[in-house]
Amino acid sequence: MVCLVSRTGRHLQRYDNLGRRQVVGCIPYRYKFSSDGTLSNELEVLVISSQKGQKLMFPKGGWELDESREEAALRESIEEAGVLGNVEGELGKWNFISKRHGLIYEGYMFPLLVKEVLDFWPEKSVRQRAWVNKLLLFFLELFNYFQIMFYTQDCSKLIVLFLS
Repeated sequence: MVCLVSRTGRHLQRYDNLGRRQVVGCIPYRYKFSSDGTLSNELEVLVISSQKGQKLMFPKGGWELDESREEAALRESIEEAGVLGNVEGELGKWNFISKRHGLIYEGYMFPLLVKEVLDFWPEKSVRQRAWVNKLLLFFLELFNYFQIMFYTQDCSKLIVLFLS
């Protein structure tokens, strides 16, 4: 059973030793089915709209005191994208400036192998979701997401995920 209410508030929010809010995100992906119904080795990646619908992004949000990074990544994928799955090895750490608050945040990103797509999820009324192929996503994100906010120490793992 999935909770249909998103967590709110900052009372459990984690901050690093410099006072920066810590966030966790995931890149939900799945393998496409071929026209004959068999599982192919071609990937699709799930992107979601921002709450205001202005841009496409990956699910991400605050890492809270009562959860691991992996648990936070899974929670955010449920709340924002309506998907369940297996959180895999950390892709990297990045710092970005919040457009809303102008503050620097520290974040961690994980791949999420999607096992179930929910019909109802906490933020369904404020977000849209779309499955895109990895090549389209790579160029979209290269322009939009990486340029603006992805300053990871090692993004090679992420690029390998898209190009493999």
